[in-house]
Amino acid sequence: MKKVEIFDSTLRDGAQGENINFSAQDKFNIMKALDEFGVDYIEAGNPSSNPKDVEFFKMASEYEFKNAKLVAFGSTRRKGISAEEDANVRALAGANTPIVSIFGKSWDMHVTEIIKTTLEENLQMITDTIKYFVSQGKEVFFDAEHYFDGFKNNEKYALEVVKTAEAAGASRIVLCDTNGGCFPDEIFEITKKTIEALKTPVGIHCHNDMDCAVANSISAVKAGALQIQGTFIGIGERCGNANLSSIIPSLCLKQGYECEKIKNLSALTKTARYIAEVSNVILSDNKPYVGKSAFAHKGGMHVDGVNKNPKSFEHIPPELVGNERNFLLSEVSGRTVILSKLSAIAPELTKDSPETKEIIELLKEKEYKGYQYEAAEASFELLVKKHLKKLSSFFEIEYFKVIGEKSGEKQNPSSAIVKVKVGDRNEIAADEGDGPVNALDKALRTALKIFFPELDEVRLIDYKVRVVDSSSATAAMVRVLIETTDGKDVWTTVGASTDIINASVQALVDSIEYKLMKTR
Repeated sequence: MKKVEIFDSTLRDGAQGENINFSAQDKFNIMKALDEFGVDYIEAGNPSSNPKDVEFFKMASEYEFKNAKLVAFGSTRRKGISAEEDANVRALAGANTPIVSIFGKSWDMHVTEIIKTTLEENLQMITDTIKYFVSQGKEVFFDAEHYFDGFKNNEKYALEVVKTAEAAGASRIVLCDTNGGCFPDEIFEITKKTIEALKTPVGIHCHNDMDCAVANSISAVKAGALQIQGTFIGIGERCGNANLSSIIPSLCLKQGYECEKIKNLSALTKTARYIAEVSNVILSDNKPYVGKSAFAHKGGMHVDGVNKNPKSFEHIPPELVGNERNFLLSEVSGRTVILSKLSAIAPELTKDSPETKEIIELLKEKEYKGYQYEAAEASFELLVKKHLKKLSSFFEIEYFKVIGEKSGEKQNPSSAIVKVKVGDRNEIAADEGDGPVNALDKALRTALKIFFPELDEVRLIDYKVRVVDSSSATAAMVRVLIETTDGKDVWTTVGASTDIINASVQALVDSIEYKLMKTR
């Protein structure tokens, strides 16, 4: 079986993505998840670039790796000085990592116009730096930055750069599509020609500026590349990096490649979602392999086909990557989907039960009014159980009031007052928040925690508003979706109204009642 190496750069290249801001503990937690999953290398940045990375590398030095090797990252020495004189080079040499990844220029335009030196000096910078690290007992990976653009502009010089790195002692030569502007056929041809000119194993590092990074990386592997670099959920600067959570299963399940240290590919979805959570990134539902919708089916004919033979509409069994099949609820789902959902809630119902017909009609009526349950199955379960009189409301909101105020340029916090009734007892609470919904959420939970202390575990992680009928302008029906977690499970609830606050309250109430239903 053909083998490939997985080099993860989530902690370095991924950290350059917009709105990504890892703490030292975040980086440590992601590093552990990647190591447990079984990547070969984890690139973690420059150990001396800032106090946060200094702290992280200290924490990492005390961790016992199960699978991965930690990699420090930096550049070749600066022009005009020796490697020993370059402070960044010395700092990398002092890093407690067995491997350093060094980038250098391979596009002649970058050499002459960006770092403003000669082509000969650039080659000497590469040689000196790699030889210095090898003399310090380090294994060196050389990243040929902008390699594909450089090759297209000056093939002879680009090849001279990678041959120079090989001669200096680099153990991997990594070809970088730094601008993300190449097509798969270009990547394949240039990678193949480069491999033919070298004896050292070659890696591929692609950016996603044309949405080709995954295809480009796989093309490079087919051309003979051994090492694949990327980030686990595709985060990174501009449009991101090659997404390893798509590349790994595509190669292992479809192309016959082996990632030697990945013993349990079914941990892929869990690992991707955990890294997204730590990164404070909302993982796209339609993310291949690991997204919530990757194996979701809505149309009645699709659902019928999957029930008869999953291969009819699924390219792999979802359990191979730790995901699950999901039949989405809507007016176009068909009776089969609704029955499959009802079987978990009310297994006594059959397709001929009068209650089944009632629930189908109720679902259609609700969706006509703006509700949508395909992304809010927690609300659907509450709706069904209440219709079947299997569940009563845990509380009632008797009254609420929201106040928002802006004075000049200053936006004051919103405040909310809520009166709830639990059994024959009433409770009133008030709170402030960043906006009316946040204030309402805090006030409602403050009032209810007296009766239901487990609500301390609950927090909102996403809030979405959709306009259902834009033709009505500001009087339009709006749909609110709220995603909630208790640290273990995640669930989504829905509300709909022409009043955004009322729609939000409906979704908030469902989110709390769902938690109480599960615990009580």
